[in-house]
Amino acid sequence: MPMTASGAEERVLICAPRGRDAEVMCSVLAADGVGCEPVAGVDALADCIAAGAGAAIVAEEALAGADLARLRAWLGQQAAWSDFPFVVLLSKLVGPAPDAARALIAQLGNVVLLERPLNTQTLRSAAGSALRARRRQYQARAVLADRERTAASLLQSQQALVELNETLEARIEERTRALAQANDRLMNEVIERERVQQALVQFQKMEAVGRLTGGIAHDFNNLLNVVQGSMDLILLASKDEVARKRAEVARRACQRGGKLTSQLLAFSRNQSLDLRPLDVGVLFEGVRELVSTSLGASIGLHFEIDAPGTRVLADTNQMEMSLLNLAINARDAMPGGGELRFTAGAASPPPDLLPGGDYVRIAVADCGEGMPPEIAARVFEPFFTTKGVGKGTGLGLSQVYGMAQQSGGAARILSEAGVGTTVEIWLPAAGDTRDAAAQPAARLAADRRRARILVVEDDDSVRQSMVESLEALGHTVAQAADGEAGLRELRRARPDLLITDYLMPGMTGAELVQRARVSFPEVPMMIATGYADMRAIEKVVEEEMVLRKPFQLAELAASVERALDKGKDKGKGERTAGMGAA
Repeated sequence: MPMTASGAEERVLICAPRGRDAEVMCSVLAADGVGCEPVAGVDALADCIAAGAGAAIVAEEALAGADLARLRAWLGQQAAWSDFPFVVLLSKLVGPAPDAARALIAQLGNVVLLERPLNTQTLRSAAGSALRARRRQYQARAVLADRERTAASLLQSQQALVELNETLEARIEERTRALAQANDRLMNEVIERERVQQALVQFQKMEAVGRLTGGIAHDFNNLLNVVQGSMDLILLASKDEVARKRAEVARRACQRGGKLTSQLLAFSRNQSLDLRPLDVGVLFEGVRELVSTSLGASIGLHFEIDAPGTRVLADTNQMEMSLLNLAINARDAMPGGGELRFTAGAASPPPDLLPGGDYVRIAVADCGEGMPPEIAARVFEPFFTTKGVGKGTGLGLSQVYGMAQQSGGAARILSEAGVGTTVEIWLPAAGDTRDAAAQPAARLAADRRRARILVVEDDDSVRQSMVESLEALGHTVAQAADGEAGLRELRRARPDLLITDYLMPGMTGAELVQRARVSFPEVPMMIATGYADMRAIEKVVEEEMVLRKPFQLAELAASVERALDKGKDKGKGERTAGMGAA
């Protein structure tokens, strides 16, 4: 059976080609537990030694005339720790051995010579000595291998240390760079957090100012409503030309005051858009004075309209505020002065901006510092500003963008660093319709229908002015000072129309309308307001049933007629439905 590798290295090879010498020696050594393997000749012996063996016992006659080249080659290539042992069995001679025989044996190197005949004890002793010597060589091999492994490990560690030293500076630099980047990110986050906190504080300030402004505008609107209503009544009833002229001057002043309060409400953001046909030329004329006062003499102003009479569907006050915001931004972009151009004309918007239709492009262009693309892409974001803390809220351009969107249009910005900036507002074109508010009070029809109207208003002066205006139009008017009193008056005598203020103590006008409709669903109801949460109002009445203060007598008359027509149509519909059910 084949021997294992460890067993092969412990075996004794016996090369004795004559008779039963090899067999006998194997049996003798096997008694001592030594593994033996007979080989047929010198070449076979060389192959077995190469495969692994502990010693070799060679009979002299096996060497006589044999070619020892392969055996010498292996012996010459053996490792430094190896000196393979041979036991050579000599025949008994009388006299010294021939020189040729001695030279042949010497080629084997580590040789022990035994003369035959020999007893078993001598054979066993010689074989044991040879194996012990070979085992010592194996131990030396193990020690050398361990040293080589240790040396290789040491060399590897030295190489790793050299590589570590070579890359240490680069790794330190990389780590330092990573720490610097992390520190930069942390600082940017801290700066951004501070910027957001400052923006929040600024927003809270602006919100507080807006609420205060909205409250002032509400009270001012009530005063203007009383004055304007009185002037309209004078113009309607008086024949004195001097008094009429003075009343007209006062009425125009009230209109300017109403425009101012509308701008205050736009600033406080408590006013929904009042979309109406707007002549761009009139818009530019109204803006020119505001802008020229705000910009100063170092900036030249130019207004240009492609076609006179160009009209857009927009909220006049919001448009004026938007153009003023754009002009102020342009002024800040031109600290050394420059040119600011306002242009308007019909145009087709880019396909990715708006759907097809008729639009008017209103552009505000400066020749200032301009902006890089990454800044221009963010200018419409709320609270985004390039100005210092306290110098800008970041809400101006976002208001322009929101106004354009709510008006059915769009806004975009075109800017190039070092060249200038153009902000475009695209709005739907409007037809040549006329506003009922433009009709002078003197042209009111004398044969207007008569109706019974209930006015609910907590301000005594405003309520009296509305009552007198409605009576001047020929209506019968009942009045109440708050919501509860209004409900009692409704139950006492059903009116043809209910007109209520919005902001009242105890119950708002929207709440009054909701409660009144439970018992009187067929009565048309209007809300007159100078400052209101339009979302709450729009939940209970349509936009056309809202009368904004301060209003002219012509607006009041037109709104009343519209509401009465709506109530009439609603009554017809209910009667038709009732007949169908019957």
